[in-house]
Amino acid sequence: MTLVIEEDLLLAARKVALDRHTSVNQLVREYLTSLVGETDRQRLAKARLMKMMETGIVEVGDITWTRDDLYER
Repeated sequence: MTLVIEEDLLLAARKVALDRHTSVNQLVREYLTSLVGETDRQRLAKARLMKMMETGIVEVGDITWTRDDLYER
């Protein structure tokens, strides 16, 4: 398998790998392992969150509490 990675990205990845005492190869393996291991439900939830962040549309229910409720002393 051959990957084409921009030089700036590869340099940044090498720095991350060095900080984590590992290799870029290991970082890629770990990422692919986590990507394949995600369940459909996790992928759907992540996609929904990303859409909400991009559109800025988040529905919040009625506020049924007061500040004093939150900081009850």
